[in-house]
Amino acid sequence: MAFRRIFQIDRLRAVRVHVTADEDYDLYLDGHLIGRGPERGDPSCWFFESYDLALDAGSHCLFARVRALGPAAPRWRISLRPGFLLAPEGMDLLPEIGTGVAEWECRILPGYSFEAPFQHDRFSIGYNCIFDGERLDPEAEAGSGDGWQTAVRGLPGAEAHRRNRYPATHFLVPAMLPPPRRTRLPDVKVRALQSIHEKDPTLVPVIETAGDNLLAADWAALILNQKSLVIAAGTRLRALVDLENYFCTELSIRLGASAGAVVSVRWAESLFEDTDFLIKGRRDLVEGKFFFGIGDKFLAADTRATECGPIFWRAGRYVQIEVETQAVPLTIESFDLRETRHPADRQLDFTADDPRLAEVVPPALRTLECSAHDALVDGPHYEQMMWAGDGVQTILCHYVTHEDTALVKKAILLFDHSRTLDGLTRARWPARDTMVIPPYSLSWVRMVHDFALWRNEPDFVRARLPGVRAVCDAFLGFRGDDGLIRIDRGWNFVDWVPGWIDGVPPGADGGANATLNWQFVNALTLVATLEDSAGDPELAARARRIAAETATTCIEAFWNHERRLFADEPGGSTFSEHGQCFAVLSGLLPGALRQEIALPTRAGLDRSTISFRHFLFEALAVLGHADAILDGISGWREYAGYGLTTLPEGPEPSRSDCHAWGAHPLYHLVSTILGLRPAGPGFTSVAVRPQLGRLQTASGSIPHPSGRIRIRLQRVGNGYDARIFLPPGISASVVCGGQNIIITEPETRCHLDG
Repeated sequence: MAFRRIFQIDRLRAVRVHVTADEDYDLYLDGHLIGRGPERGDPSCWFFESYDLALDAGSHCLFARVRALGPAAPRWRISLRPGFLLAPEGMDLLPEIGTGVAEWECRILPGYSFEAPFQHDRFSIGYNCIFDGERLDPEAEAGSGDGWQTAVRGLPGAEAHRRNRYPATHFLVPAMLPPPRRTRLPDVKVRALQSIHEKDPTLVPVIETAGDNLLAADWAALILNQKSLVIAAGTRLRALVDLENYFCTELSIRLGASAGAVVSVRWAESLFEDTDFLIKGRRDLVEGKFFFGIGDKFLAADTRATECGPIFWRAGRYVQIEVETQAVPLTIESFDLRETRHPADRQLDFTADDPRLAEVVPPALRTLECSAHDALVDGPHYEQMMWAGDGVQTILCHYVTHEDTALVKKAILLFDHSRTLDGLTRARWPARDTMVIPPYSLSWVRMVHDFALWRNEPDFVRARLPGVRAVCDAFLGFRGDDGLIRIDRGWNFVDWVPGWIDGVPPGADGGANATLNWQFVNALTLVATLEDSAGDPELAARARRIAAETATTCIEAFWNHERRLFADEPGGSTFSEHGQCFAVLSGLLPGALRQEIALPTRAGLDRSTISFRHFLFEALAVLGHADAILDGISGWREYAGYGLTTLPEGPEPSRSDCHAWGAHPLYHLVSTILGLRPAGPGFTSVAVRPQLGRLQTASGSIPHPSGRIRIRLQRVGNGYDARIFLPPGISASVVCGGQNIIITEPETRCHLDG
């Protein structure tokens, strides 16, 4: 649909306007794009953007294209009641341009339809869109023409903190993030050009194009929006384009008149080795493989050009363009494909004498970038959803790669809003449906705790504590007479371990499981530190008491004296790294028990996969197994062997090729190997606890609100020569080899025992 307001200004005016819509909008002033929004939120936190407009004397047109797509929308797009809101700041222009006051006009925009993608249950990113050039109305799309009606005034948007004053449904808060980056792609490579004779091109294997194909060069120039391209009459072909890295993109396309011509543009992360579309193999190979993806279809008009802008953003490495013409040629006049993501570039400062570690950094950083939009998302190709369990590792990576934490705060805030009546957070949010993964609620508690450490914003943390307590109370409701928790609702996912059903560890589906119980104990210890920092010692003592009681019960119920490990179930015969890790991280194991676990050398354990290895590395750090952490991080190089430029969701065959929860080696390189972490709440001081293992040299830094914290380490004999650089006003506690050195100077040289 479209909304417009044509108005007159008698003199030069500057005005700030606040704009939002249900579900989303593109805003234009006199034909020029002003902005898009709103950034994703939920009903209690419906965001609006603010724009500063310069209005010359004369006539102007404010025009908004608004979408409310029902089931065709991405799963993360919540809709309450379709509509549009524009509010000028100040009262003088309110009668001229304010919605609900000025006489805005509206109309339906024809020419759009939607279809569910093949195997649509695998996707949460919105349906395929069909743009029908013959039915699209170019005048209406530009805010002119006929057929406009007076817009109906709906419910007002209410300022979120005064929601009781109005009968509103959308409670409005200012946008938290800057506009996304929208930049042209650096280069592309056309891998295949094929005539298609079969009805379904999905079932036709790719034949790779020779490298000197001149037509392929013309196609590459089209994709980079450097030239137009004419497709002959009676043609049916496909062009397979390799973006040569993973990108999140928006497409605007302009087609010349051509009766019956159809252009389909689809995105994929990789090609598949068979038509079951499960096995990908090497991601950089295309010969003999099959393309399966999601995208949009553009139908050219008979007598006029057709111009179509983006509705959804798509993600992947490969773009396949299918073109079919009838009796007349088709000119693709422009093909404007632009990368879109959060504008901040992520960087990691780390070097070491083992070059394998540095090879992990580029794909991990690219994964982070492609997963940062108007929320921290995982699965840009399939999901574009924000998950609480994925967020723990992702957020830690953001702390060490960029100083801004607006995305982090937004994630923590929205998951707090997502809590259900029993106190648990939803597993993914915002979302049009409800999914509960109880362990992910404990992950959200960890998010709050980590934010309290890494940033000094106590008011924000204090506001989250009622939600933290609600999660803990919900878990106490799962505790039986024997003191163990048994979660009888939701999806108790922990890790994509081969052999586990749907990622649920043995016994966790309604029974007593060591991993979930120890995770609860670990969460309680984090809650205790949060309550201490918030000035509630009684609640801190309560959390510690329950943690200690549950830890004692876990040792009695799950410890296997023969194997010297925690079994997955009481008296069980299966064992996993997961339960051992949370037991170690709880800090409540007797010293002898903790050392007996000896994670790196134990056989017969279900091993963690890419996401949970974050907690494995954390546990190995507690146990002092630095070389095992180095080996684990170096193992990330295997993904380059699959031709990946980003990091996958889990073991092969991995569904998603870009999952931010796998970027956590970035965090461990600087915060575990170099040992740079906050020493306590608010990051007012830094703890330096290096664990270099076999490394001879290592250096790097982490961002801090006051500047960067840097360290350089060189092995000398049984210890290290260290240089440590601190921002003004920040102190450091250096713990290494039994030493504990307090540093307050901006630059310090010292020798650390090994």
